[in-house]
Amino acid sequence: MPKGDIIIVFDCGATNIRVIAINSTGEILASESLPNNARPDPFYPSYRIWDVKEIWSKMCQASRKVVSQINPNDIAGTTVTTFGVDGTLFDKSGNMLYPVISWQCDRTNKIMQNIDKYLPLNELYSESGVLPFSFNTINKLIWFVEQRPDIVEKSSSFLFMSSIISFYLTGEMVNDTTMAGTSMLTSLRTRGFSENIIKKINFPFEKMGVPVEAGTVTGKINSTACAQTLIPAGTPVVATGHDTQFAIFGSGAEKNQPVLSSGTWEILMVRSQECRTGKEQLDLGITTELDSISGLYNIGNQWIASGVVEWVRRNLYSDITDRAYEVMISGAEKVPPGCNGVKVTPKFYEELKGKPAGQIHGLTLESTRDEIFRALLEALSARLAEGKSALENAGGFKTESILCVGGGSKNRLWNQLRADYAGVPLKIIDQKETTVLGASLFVQAACGNASSPEEARSAINYKTEIIEPGPLPPLL
Repeated sequence: MPKGDIIIVFDCGATNIRVIAINSTGEILASESLPNNARPDPFYPSYRIWDVKEIWSKMCQASRKVVSQINPNDIAGTTVTTFGVDGTLFDKSGNMLYPVISWQCDRTNKIMQNIDKYLPLNELYSESGVLPFSFNTINKLIWFVEQRPDIVEKSSSFLFMSSIISFYLTGEMVNDTTMAGTSMLTSLRTRGFSENIIKKINFPFEKMGVPVEAGTVTGKINSTACAQTLIPAGTPVVATGHDTQFAIFGSGAEKNQPVLSSGTWEILMVRSQECRTGKEQLDLGITTELDSISGLYNIGNQWIASGVVEWVRRNLYSDITDRAYEVMISGAEKVPPGCNGVKVTPKFYEELKGKPAGQIHGLTLESTRDEIFRALLEALSARLAEGKSALENAGGFKTESILCVGGGSKNRLWNQLRADYAGVPLKIIDQKETTVLGASLFVQAACGNASSPEEARSAINYKTEIIEPGPLPPLL
């Protein structure tokens, strides 16, 4: 039987390493954060890697501080969540054979561009559902095959970053389904690694192993990890994995209810029972990953958002030093829909693959910065409506409402415009730690504190503000 209801979540982000103690009602009891950065590759200094020893050392340091603030006897279990795609090869004795190549490294750019050398992109996308990003795991395995075949030959297993940390906690080497689903190496239909894809890139299929589902107990805290983290030996370690999947679950999203995570980038993703991965979806920028629950897919679309809003603040409102965003919002609220003819094309980064196409149209001598700001918010809201339609097309569902989380959800004008353009209610969720919460709910269930992650989630009091759609603003 579980000792208590405290879950310790190790959360490895690209900029911060965090350890958080959270209970069954979603209350954060203790947390500690330390900075994280990619490092130069010691073998190829122009490339970027993650220093796993440094990350593990910081995790242990953070864990000791967190555990010292709670009763260790109340810890029911622990888990690890992190960014996707990154991992590396280990030998059968548990030795890491090469540093973890960071998703920030450009060594794989040309590999993705020439992936047809191994198999047609349409075939690869159709089976895996993942967009052809250069940082995808498939490209790193190809790099090993082409550049370091000696390491491939010595290796026994490939482990993703979350599984590496779990290995240090337990001594067990196990990958999970949510991380595997980011790799471009899996089959959406089987929820496992694709023998077809992996054999075509000339990597030994057996070295990928069989991923386990989220919520699986993969081991227990061993004596070494106990001494380093202060988490009691024997505490269950439960598989979670890719942060995005658990952020969606932690937001409270049900099936066919899109979630908009609004930050520098906006990610619109839905938990769907169906998915389409044809040329149309590839052209629309749809990526599909494996949901934290078997039988569901996470269909996503993304675009730059607050990154452009910040550009406007920095360049047009630099004279405002106090409550700048409130000044911007208040001014833009006084501008009529359509912004007196000013329009913004918010393609400041991603749309043309490195060839920015952002534009401001319709300027006159009377145009104001408030018109430009509102025009940007209208354009980004229209982009949300496009993303909603693309997800509906890929998942075969009809949106009834959109959940919104993240820093961008604090902008009241933007929220109203989002609802107006999308034509459905926007539900603002006051839950800052959706990834940590979502992961912890799977551990609660695995440790016997709930019959399922869904039942564990029913104990969370989500504070929700609903923004109803108004009349459709003028089309851009």
